[in-house]
Amino acid sequence: MRAAAMLIASFVGFPVLACAQAVDEVRLGALAHNICVVDCDNADKEDGPNISGEIVFATPDILKVIGKPRPYLVASVNTQGNTSFGAAGLHWNWDFAEGWSLEPGFGYAIHTGEETFPFPQGDPRNDPVSAKTIYFGSRDLFRSSLALSRDLAGPWGVQIMYEHLSHGQIIGSGRNQGLDNIGVRVSYAFGEQ
Repeated sequence: MRAAAMLIASFVGFPVLACAQAVDEVRLGALAHNICVVDCDNADKEDGPNISGEIVFATPDILKVIGKPRPYLVASVNTQGNTSFGAAGLHWNWDFAEGWSLEPGFGYAIHTGEETFPFPQGDPRNDPVSAKTIYFGSRDLFRSSLALSRDLAGPWGVQIMYEHLSHGQIIGSGRNQGLDNIGVRVSYAFGEQ
């Protein structure tokens, strides 16, 4: 139920932004949930693919001074009932070859996962739970992402993308196990022929 509410909130929770800016692109894909990147201590916690939907808006004039990023709203729902999230942020797009681009992004996310241990830290009753549960330490997280995009025929494109969620001890305290997802998305750019 929380995941469904998160999905709905991600797409309607920012009506001012949605009304003020034209939708530039929509994306839909599947991501492997909680993969091992650098620190694999938590990679075996939680499983199941995430379904990711994203709306990308045209760059508003006010953002052109910082490299023309495009605002986005994203919802990522875990199909096994584990951590899902909604996020808003900015994507920058850098073309490096004909039809190819890199897209780094940064934003703010709210998730449905666990924040803290159910028992006081050090209590042995936490052991079986912590063996399979990610503890984020905060409901609020940063979302950083990097995508390799390839334009296809007309308005269609495809992306290989990576995303990381963490509070970085900046907007939260305590546990900060983070979450890494990687996957493929199909995109449709409005106004492209």
